[in-house]
Amino acid sequence: MKNISSVGQPISRLEGHLKVTGEAKYAGEYEAENLLYGYVVNSSITKGKIKSINTSEVKKIDGIIEVFTHENRPSTAWFDFKYADMDAPPGNVFKPLKDDVIMYNGQPIALVVAETFELARYAAQKLEIIYEEKSFETDLKKNKDKARTPKKGLASLLKPPPPKPSGDFEKEYEDSFVKTDSFFTHSTEHHNPMEMYASTVIYEGKDKLKIYDKTQGTINSQIYVANVFGLKMKNVQVIAPFVGGGFGSGLRPQHQLFMAVMASLALKRNVRVTLDRSQMYLIGHRPPTLQHTKFGATEEGKVNAIYHKALGETSRFEDYVEIVVNWANMIYPAENTLLEHKIIPLDVFSPLDMRAPGGSTGMHAIEVTMDEIAYKLNIDPLELRLKNYSDIDKSSGKEYSTKELRQCYLKGAEKFGWEKRNPEPRSMKRGNKLVGYGMATGIWEANRIFARAEVIMTPDGKVEIKSAVTDIGTGTLTIMTQIASDELGLPIQDIKFSYADSKMPFAPIQGGSFTTATVGPAVQNACKALNKKLFKIAKKSENPVFSTYSFKDVSFKDGKIFVTANPDIQVHLKEIFNINGQQIIKTKNSAMPNPLTSGKNATGVHSAAFVEVEVDEELGTIEVKRALTAVAAGKIINPKTAESQILGGMIWGISKALYEETILDHQFGKYMNANFAEYHIPVHADIQDLEVLFIEEDDKFVNDLGVKGVGEIGGVAIPPAITNAIFHATGKRIYNLPIHFDQVL
Repeated sequence: MKNISSVGQPISRLEGHLKVTGEAKYAGEYEAENLLYGYVVNSSITKGKIKSINTSEVKKIDGIIEVFTHENRPSTAWFDFKYADMDAPPGNVFKPLKDDVIMYNGQPIALVVAETFELARYAAQKLEIIYEEKSFETDLKKNKDKARTPKKGLASLLKPPPPKPSGDFEKEYEDSFVKTDSFFTHSTEHHNPMEMYASTVIYEGKDKLKIYDKTQGTINSQIYVANVFGLKMKNVQVIAPFVGGGFGSGLRPQHQLFMAVMASLALKRNVRVTLDRSQMYLIGHRPPTLQHTKFGATEEGKVNAIYHKALGETSRFEDYVEIVVNWANMIYPAENTLLEHKIIPLDVFSPLDMRAPGGSTGMHAIEVTMDEIAYKLNIDPLELRLKNYSDIDKSSGKEYSTKELRQCYLKGAEKFGWEKRNPEPRSMKRGNKLVGYGMATGIWEANRIFARAEVIMTPDGKVEIKSAVTDIGTGTLTIMTQIASDELGLPIQDIKFSYADSKMPFAPIQGGSFTTATVGPAVQNACKALNKKLFKIAKKSENPVFSTYSFKDVSFKDGKIFVTANPDIQVHLKEIFNINGQQIIKTKNSAMPNPLTSGKNATGVHSAAFVEVEVDEELGTIEVKRALTAVAAGKIINPKTAESQILGGMIWGISKALYEETILDHQFGKYMNANFAEYHIPVHADIQDLEVLFIEEDDKFVNDLGVKGVGEIGGVAIPPAITNAIFHATGKRIYNLPIHFDQVL
């Protein structure tokens, strides 16, 4: 009897038909009796105080139920730690409607609750608000003298500070055969998921709530609500089976959740609060970042000195940081390094993790700098990377558990046709278009943390698996079902994966590319434990065919347990349930990193990106004609969903390089293009030939499944590869993102 593995098969998303037919319900679509609607009112000034909010006239409008402000807000938790969440940076978490102080433009200052959304929105415009304005600072470049080292907190565990200096950077840099000295600017970006943030709160009486929330962590939202409003954890249920894009914006509870819960508890009614598109620009962003790199290399091309400094934006109340400068020495084994990362507090809302936070920013500066070295030495950029290849993470001194980056370089270059590149800048043309080839390296972390899962088998042989994990569009539902299918030896149609409910076993927030590596092993362990229970029951049979065998001697397939070496010796699940009196069989298990081996090796996901661009010689317009990303990300559970993730990341990388930029007018401290019309992202016509190549890799050090993660890595190497391709096409080195056509004219 041969097991045909489900893992590794390109199975289509199991929930796909629900999404394309409109049957999938999102947080703002759940029906409830006598539902009230809340509309958030935002501050029109950037810094100061609210002198008065006149709500009396608005409250006279028929259909207006209540207007909540700092003056009548119900009492909530006092202590800062009660407002913290799984992704909270050090500092004081923002508390909506806490007082009359305005800390940033667009700060929520009131909630109008009405019988319809349209009425609430109309009334919100009628509120009479008088402010006392104060001067403010929102310009990162003008406040570089106020940069400081970030405070340390629990977030430092997942976002460690830069390693200490090594060797003697200044001396080695000065003695280097070639030197670079470059400054980079990365503009503000916003997440812009298609689904707006919404929370539908069902009041079930006695301060018991069922909440449909747009979130990347149901338990994270549950903990936040229970702590802030003083509720019992068991009385708060958060459900989020479908999420219309998050990209990191749902890692923290957003203020519409606070507002909806506050109104529901105060009014003892069902309440929904939905943000509109412009308000989506007020809940966090990828921070603008200034970077300075100085690399030195020998005549042979060995990088021997690395300096990387970053200045990032944060709010006045939280120290948000990204991992920006740590990456270079994790890839290139220079002996002499000096890495600095500082933040500049400004009068803005706290930045928020956005797909590949820090990685897509830092690797752009690093890989463009490497390209500069290659051209100065007249070495092929690919050859330069191979000359500096190492299986050691020099920053930690640890060997990588697995690292197939070399194969990413070689197989990616071969598939792309890198050898056809004429190395001379501005030497390749197609009509009136300058043609350029560029490449870059990508790296991301391969982390895992703690999770639990429950498996329940019924007498008909059907299985339900439960986990609080969300599926933010990555295919989590499908791949967890595939993992269970292989472990239990059952077809996928006999397995139901129930998820995204805070009442289910613990799962952390879904982000950082660690979900499969974290929840997958918990599902695997729970299924294995269930199999052990089944085997133990089978051994109690009046006809004990397994009496001389142990668990390691048997396999599971098609609803049967059989001796691996002799498949004729078998027991059907029906017989096992007969022995067990037709009782359901269930188990709940957890998975976490092994404390004895965790940290022994460096871990990472690696990639190499190759890009071809065309630049119109007269107009300066830039087109990415084709791009290929070769990825080494451990065992691939589902090539179809994994490829989808990488393709999405590649498109995001094209967007970061050429389109995305939120403009902050520093006279007003306000984002001026908070809409899809003026915040530019690629459309179908902008995306041409994209290809993904997975390099075989199986990393049992990270987890028993051998998997890493693919959510972030697809977007890390594309922006520098595009930038380098533009240099090859035009001979112009550009250091700012996004790249506008006027920069290449």
